Amino acid sequence: MERNLTARGLVLAAVLLIGLAYFLPTFLRFSGEQNRPPAFWEKYLPNKAINLGLDLMGGIYLVMEIDLNAALVANLHMKAEELRRDLIERGLTGTQVNVGDSLEFSLALADADKLTQAQSIIAKDFQNLTLVRTQGLNLYLAMSADERDYIKTLTSRQALETIRNRVDMFGVAEPDIRPQGEDRVVIQLPGLANPQEAVELIGKTAVLEFKLVDDGPLTPEEALKSGPPPGTMILYEKRLDPVTQEESRIPHLLRKQTLLTGNSLIDARVRRDDLGEVQVTMTFDSRGAREFEEITGQYINRFLAIVLDDQVYSAPRINSRIPGGEAVITGNFTPEEGQILAVALRAGALPAPVRVLEERSVGPSLGQDSIRQGLTAGLVGLVAILAFILIYYRWSGLIADLALLMNLPIVLGTLAGFGATLTLPGIFGLVLTMAMAVDANVLIFERIREEIRYGKSPGAAITGGFNRAFWTIFDSNLTTIVAALVLYQFGSGPIRGFAVTLIVGILSSMFTAIFASRCIFDLVLKRIKVARISI
Repeated sequence: MERNLTARGLVLAAVLLIGLAYFLPTFLRFSGEQNRPPAFWEKYLPNKAINLGLDLMGGIYLVMEIDLNAALVANLHMKAEELRRDLIERGLTGTQVNVGDSLEFSLALADADKLTQAQSIIAKDFQNLTLVRTQGLNLYLAMSADERDYIKTLTSRQALETIRNRVDMFGVAEPDIRPQGEDRVVIQLPGLANPQEAVELIGKTAVLEFKLVDDGPLTPEEALKSGPPPGTMILYEKRLDPVTQEESRIPHLLRKQTLLTGNSLIDARVRRDDLGEVQVTMTFDSRGAREFEEITGQYINRFLAIVLDDQVYSAPRINSRIPGGEAVITGNFTPEEGQILAVALRAGALPAPVRVLEERSVGPSLGQDSIRQGLTAGLVGLVAILAFILIYYRWSGLIADLALLMNLPIVLGTLAGFGATLTLPGIFGLVLTMAMAVDANVLIFERIREEIRYGKSPGAAITGGFNRAFWTIFDSNLTTIVAALVLYQFGSGPIRGFAVTLIVGILSSMFTAIFASRCIFDLVLKRIKVARISI
């Protein structure tokens, strides 16, 4: 019994110490004494603080949509180019690929024998492609359904992580970034002072593509009049006259097929060339460097356009094979524009274009005075509850008060450890948790009173009271947890915050009411011989 009590005491002390360790950074931050814990604490101990939501701090609210169809088309273009290179390496010369904006492409072979060989190679080595139909010497191919689903899921995850990386590099404090459905991302940036700059950075899709300039008979001006030929597109390059400072738009006739994207990009930096012009240098990983070297080696004396967000930044001539995986973007940048572009690329090029569906600035519904008043009201209510329990249950009420106070560091420490964002509904969840913690102690104490009326000894009455109240407490809290899980599953934003706070609070109140209270009762009975319980 003594060994068991010691073990339970150590568990209780460990939980409280861990809760206090996680709660201390939050306490220091909002107490006004200092903004962060001491240096040694940040190095060796938890230093996360509870974040405040938009309704408490104000800020910016964004809903962004990911263009998954564009991601599918871009991936299909790369698969088509990969297939064409593979067939040529295997001796199937004369192979031509025609791509467009649809989710299928055509593969033109020179003769029937090569058509049969190509079908065999595709079936064996390109299982993520399916044959849609055959027409003459043309094969019409599309991605398989499983491959499309995989790319959609991967694109959504990559876009979410890229946006999160950009926000982190931008230095926004306490962001709340989460997916909404299959193709949307909700971004909340509390306390942001300059929302427009954040929107510019986050909304910059930074879809980097390398496309060949079409060397057909039509010039860009002729294509503008008659329409671009099949498989080509017209994009513009902005140029600034250094003398008049007038901006002009230069059309480029490009092939639609994307030869390389920014997915292989590992670094982007701003620097100045020999003439002092701002440029952005890019470095690819080993795979991207190899592909870039193959592309530049294959298309010597052709023009390769560097396209970012459907805008041509430069279209230099490929004079020779370029090893090392480095490329340069020039475009008459200001230093600020170059820095924003470099940050967007370095944080990760979005795998698909995104657009802002909703943007609004949110003012804090509670100022600092209101927050202080709310805390004061909560403190007064807590003191009143503690006093009532102490008066009504006498000395046993002191144990209930201790258990109730233990909830605060445990709940707040848990929320801080998970990096939760506290909103008004979350505060309401904390208040509801405090009420439910009192309810659990009331159930236990009333059962103990019944056991005493049956004439049982103090030890037997406490054991019987806790045992009889356990399943009642467990059932009532379980139904509440199920309801909170439903709110978390189908809710969003503040509703989820309320659900998380409620679940953590319920689990904490069960621990303190059932485990901590019992541990304190057993410790008192072990140290002090009592004839009756003051309850």
